[in-house]
Amino acid sequence: MKKNKIVYIGLSADILHEGHINIINTAKKYGNIVVGLLTDKAISSYKNIPQLSYKQREIILKNIKSISKVIPQNTLDYTDNLNLLKPNFVVHGDDWKTGVQKLTRLKVIKTLKKWGGKLIEPKYTKNVSSSIIKKKISESYPENRVSRLKRLIYSKDIVRILESHNALTGLIIETLKLQNKEFDGMWSSSLTDSAIKGLPDNSSLSFSARISSLNDMMDVTTKPLVFDADNGGQIEHLPFLIRSLERSGVSAIIMEDKVGLKKNSLFKNQTGTKQDKPKLFAKKIKKICTSRKSQDFMVIARIESFIVGKGLKDALQRADIYSKAGADAILIHSKEKTPSEIFSFAREFKKSKNYIPLVSVPSTYSKVYEKDLIKNGFKLVIYANQLLRAAYPSMQNTARTILKNSRAFEADKKIIPIKEIINLIKND
Repeated sequence: MKKNKIVYIGLSADILHEGHINIINTAKKYGNIVVGLLTDKAISSYKNIPQLSYKQREIILKNIKSISKVIPQNTLDYTDNLNLLKPNFVVHGDDWKTGVQKLTRLKVIKTLKKWGGKLIEPKYTKNVSSSIIKKKISESYPENRVSRLKRLIYSKDIVRILESHNALTGLIIETLKLQNKEFDGMWSSSLTDSAIKGLPDNSSLSFSARISSLNDMMDVTTKPLVFDADNGGQIEHLPFLIRSLERSGVSAIIMEDKVGLKKNSLFKNQTGTKQDKPKLFAKKIKKICTSRKSQDFMVIARIESFIVGKGLKDALQRADIYSKAGADAILIHSKEKTPSEIFSFAREFKKSKNYIPLVSVPSTYSKVYEKDLIKNGFKLVIYANQLLRAAYPSMQNTARTILKNSRAFEADKKIIPIKEIINLIKND
């Protein structure tokens, strides 16, 4: 009997369109529909995190009359759910015969053979795509990035952030894709923001000036942005800074536990550098937590114990205090050439009942692979200054070439055509 048959559909269901309805209408002809709803983590393994949370998508599907049941599908691979349900049929559009889901399809066919199940593949509905629809929506109504970063951290193995110091670098981060890899967001660095203004990295550039430049970047991008706030300034001024950052769409603030005139942490000589007292810095964290309008706006505490030579014990004590004060993540900073220092911190901090996600900035230990950061419990990696460091020598060499040859022809051989720059920036 048809009513005793189980029909399995794997869906993301972020934006339901006529293609999904065609699949559901096909499936109900064969029996009772069970939807394997892909979790945020499953979706982010092969494309952007969905606009709607798992819970929101689940509620929508449960209210579609034709669907009997909704269960989570935790990976792109159907195998676990198929072995659990042993459905008579799986229904999927024929578009997955090629591309990223080709291997998934083959595993479905192999698994169904165990009990004589059948794969039904209705013709893909042309000229409709969730990705295209989402792109059009984001162009007209930029999404709320404030909540997006936190969802990424809890959905992906690691969140990849790259330094951006102007709107053009923001566009590079926004558009660059390499197979299924891309940057998840941008880092607004006090070092690079100061450098492009010709100022030293000692908080000479005001927060208001930095936010003004940051807004240019936000106008042409949709990805989350993490803001480098140095030590945050005076505690009394923090509510105004947080208000401005949230209004601009910033997703997180990173604040370091140092006091006095800033000295860049990567300088070898840290004489005179002082850390804040842990309880006083914790008050700053609490002030941000009470000032933010959205609980999804993240407060990330940056610990400088290794930089000033205080060691592991001091770093762990501070991490516990900052976590209890309300920090959403801990950035453990190091200027060593290997990640052994931060990995030793991660191993010990994992044992704490106050454990929260960890952030890495591999500027000096740049040989570390993301897979090793993941293995050691890091959820966010910030490539903090590489774009500016790449741009400076290229611009200097180009200027030198023009000066040397008294014309631009020789320089043209080593730089991209102006057409590529024009095409990067939309003209509509």
